[in-house]
Amino acid sequence: MAQARPLAHPEKVDHSFKRVAILFSGGPAPAANSVISTCASSFEKSGIEVVGVLHGYRHLMEFGPDNPLQEGRDYLILDGHKLKRTRNQRGIIIGTARANPGKLIQSRDDLQDAEKTAPMKTTYEALLSLDVDALVSIGGDDTLKTANKFKLYQDTLPEGSRKLPVVHIPKTIDNDYNGIDFTFGYFTAVEVLAGELRNLLADAEASESYFVAESMGRSAGWLAYGAAIASEASLVISVEDITGELAGEEEWTNPKTGATETRKIMNIDGVVKRIVKTMCVRENEHNKRYGTIILAEGLAEMMPSSQLEGIPRDDHGHISVAHVDLGKQFAKLVAAEYKAQTGSTRKVTGLQLGYESRCAPPTAFDVMLGSQLGVGAYRAIVENKLNGVMVSIVGQLDLRYVPFEELVNPQDLVTVVRYIEPGCDFHQLARFLETYVQ
Repeated sequence: MAQARPLAHPEKVDHSFKRVAILFSGGPAPAANSVISTCASSFEKSGIEVVGVLHGYRHLMEFGPDNPLQEGRDYLILDGHKLKRTRNQRGIIIGTARANPGKLIQSRDDLQDAEKTAPMKTTYEALLSLDVDALVSIGGDDTLKTANKFKLYQDTLPEGSRKLPVVHIPKTIDNDYNGIDFTFGYFTAVEVLAGELRNLLADAEASESYFVAESMGRSAGWLAYGAAIASEASLVISVEDITGELAGEEEWTNPKTGATETRKIMNIDGVVKRIVKTMCVRENEHNKRYGTIILAEGLAEMMPSSQLEGIPRDDHGHISVAHVDLGKQFAKLVAAEYKAQTGSTRKVTGLQLGYESRCAPPTAFDVMLGSQLGVGAYRAIVENKLNGVMVSIVGQLDLRYVPFEELVNPQDLVTVVRYIEPGCDFHQLARFLETYVQ
């Protein structure tokens, strides 16, 4: 049995790193600063200077001979003074953006195309101009895709070229990441949304009405389900639930490939009737004329294409779900269907929830989780000399390092979303707790 070393710091490791860069990309998440702060301080304690790249990849992509990176405008040196008491601070001390230097790279073949790799080349040269030896990327699945493409781009460089190891830290309040059980910020976001939903439930009871709340969760239902469970919602529906009579199909033209494909869509009428069925059971069997219904925003991607015309998309091809406004759309449909079935009226209010949770003060658990992930990036690069891995945690905050190739499809370089497995214990928990409908 190994001898314990009480109150002893980890032994220092020999290394050749002098400077590393940290950047954050995509939407905010609680405990972002826990990750950034602990990651930066870990490097600093080993004598490694830390460059905090401001606003994701945006400024790196604007780099050029006539536009060199400037300290204060494009990056910060994250020293002890700037990191002071930031671990529990809300927001993101280095900012964020959704700029994507890998947007044009859709396959490994594209890595040989100078025009498609031009933004990545600019990003690479920008980092070299900062004289960094490695990159820590923090962000969602799209940022993971970019980190992987950055590594693959460097693999194509001529022999002898300087190459920067890249390590990625998973971030999303949606919690839909493969390779890790829970992402930092998820539980804080659930708590914030659940608090608002509990307020809405009290409002609904007082006025004998319903709220249809659209919860963040672009692809999967983790956030919607967590908020529903914690807030005592009457019903939660996410993309994982669109099966059987709630699902349909349509022919559509894929905007990325231009090819005609068959896509799964939501049977809107079926979903509306399912919601009204819950309302009627609550009223007739439990004498409750109020409640909250939670819809995951990812359902917007399953709307018929005719209803998505004109909806803007981001650099990663995702629709702007805020423009769809599922909550308000379904509130109108549900109110009309309830009246058609019962002959009575019931006030149904639709709203969107999520943005207010992204920069909420992190819970203690998310600070702990984020801190371990931040330290894990340092340990991956300096202690383990790794490249092309995502920092992960299992069990009691035990670190694991997952290679990019296990997380990204090698053909189209796209990450695979982790959905709630239908019928799993987490999925059934919500079904046990919500209004029981035959």
